[in-house]
Amino acid sequence: MTRDEFLALALRNPINVTIVDELARLDLPDAWLVSGCLVQTVWNVLTGRTIDHGIADYDAFYFDPDTSWEAEDAVIRKLHERLAHLGFKIEIRNQARVHLWYPKKHGLPYPPLRSSIEGIDRFLTQNTQIGVRRAGDGYEVYAPHGFGDVAGLIARPNPGPNFSAANYAVKAGRWKALWPELTVIAAE
Repeated sequence: MTRDEFLALALRNPINVTIVDELARLDLPDAWLVSGCLVQTVWNVLTGRTIDHGIADYDAFYFDPDTSWEAEDAVIRKLHERLAHLGFKIEIRNQARVHLWYPKKHGLPYPPLRSSIEGIDRFLTQNTQIGVRRAGDGYEVYAPHGFGDVAGLIARPNPGPNFSAANYAVKAGRWKALWPELTVIAAE
């Protein structure tokens, strides 16, 4: 699967398009729609399911050096206000703040990030290490591992500083129940 093929399939979900467009309108620094909502939309198209089957939420990242909770909360509120009519759970997080709360929430270390892309690089699975954002009249796509696992319906662990085999097993198990065609690569 090429970048353009992936993008065409991921953007069949009008919620993905709406969020990407709204992120561009908000002009947030280093803002991306990321992860499962993109990949799972493609899986749904490839397997003939409804476009939003199994999508629990829509995740967006941005990177603002202001690491105050008040600044992030203002962004969260603004995005929710603008997109509440969609009726889906949307989570947006400032990647400059993740290291402040992640260790307490997950019990794992999380070195500070320098960009949203570094946040994408730390996803639990390689197949979801994908981000999409507006770039001029088109789109920019970040996918360090390409699209082979997405096209092949493969879940692959992403060992790294914050990897949890237990969390991976839970996530992969949920996905396998929703997309039985999925091949889950075991964590080592």
